Amino acid sequence: MKHLDEFRDPILARRLVDEIRRTVSQQRVLMEVCGGQTHSLLRHGIAVELEDIVELIHGPGCPVCVTPAEAIDFAQQLALEPNVSVASFGDMLRVPGSSRSLLDARSQGGTVKIVYSPLDAVELAKSNPDQHIVFFAVGFETTAPTTALAVLQAAGLGLENFSLLVSHVRVLPAMDALMQTPECRVEGFLAAGHVCTVTGFDEYENFVERYKTPVVVTGFEPLDLLDGILDCVTQLETGRSTVTNRYARSVQQGGNASAQEIVHKVYEIADTTWRGMGVIPQGGYRLRDEFSQFDATHRFHSLQQPKGTEAECPTFNAFDVWGSCPSGVCASDECRSGEVLTGLIKPFECDAFGTSCSPDSPLGAPMVSAEGACAAYFKYQRTV
Repeated sequence: MKHLDEFRDPILARRLVDEIRRTVSQQRVLMEVCGGQTHSLLRHGIAVELEDIVELIHGPGCPVCVTPAEAIDFAQQLALEPNVSVASFGDMLRVPGSSRSLLDARSQGGTVKIVYSPLDAVELAKSNPDQHIVFFAVGFETTAPTTALAVLQAAGLGLENFSLLVSHVRVLPAMDALMQTPECRVEGFLAAGHVCTVTGFDEYENFVERYKTPVVVTGFEPLDLLDGILDCVTQLETGRSTVTNRYARSVQQGGNASAQEIVHKVYEIADTTWRGMGVIPQGGYRLRDEFSQFDATHRFHSLQQPKGTEAECPTFNAFDVWGSCPSGVCASDECRSGEVLTGLIKPFECDAFGTSCSPDSPLGAPMVSAEGACAAYFKYQRTV
């Protein structure tokens, strides 16, 4: 196995690989829905080592990548407003909206700042009372508690110059949407350990019962992933479908009750647009009405909302090729990110991969984000 010597315990790694090979009687198809896991699977050669017996499909595990174009377009409009600063994580600045990115907006005179946490954005608002600070809040359930805390802190400080542009998404509804598509070949899931640290894994029980599909909670280290793969294929080979937790050092069955309470206090579950997937029922969060003063879409409601986006385009079909929108606003025609994000193709199957699309000149979000599948394949030179 490539980079076997980098494993914390190479002997155990080889033992797990051998056990997986002894267990599998036919090729199995598993999906991970976590960008960190995708990078680890490629970096440590696990995907290549097992490809003849286990096909690892990379799902929409990058929250930056699934942030809808209309949200990025609106963030650009905000950044160009007088006395308004948009703050977000570094990856978000380079992700294209319908045509341009936040970096482009900054080059046109917009005010865009990189922060490392939502609380940094609150401090910006506190220190710059003449500027309105909009934090572009993206992420899975993992980051929702910290943005909720930022709202509560801003409320406690009485800040009137702070708001959020919310694009938090929920993983389980996306898995549910994937399973309902005719193209889906997934037999089992490796669940994102960092998400389950917050949510727990009770909520996967109904999913497993409905689709008779194993879900194994696992971490990011190569041994974690091999252990999770072994658990998943063992279930498939024995005809079982259960939720199992192979990341017990970080994940408890009920998750983090305090984090869940904070999220529930500030947010409510809502139908949400995922880039490349369309509107997913209960696919994300929005601020509760009692915190609407911190909602940038309410605060700046007079700004023109972008048109022709994934959520609004009448011809857009969820799981269609990203870029197929006839209005031409969803993405470059060359880019097949929608198929990558939904696991229909591997990055190297896109003609633009490594040619007209690279980390230095990305066409789509999965090549921009550090957690994107295209970036992982490019970085680790996986081309076949």
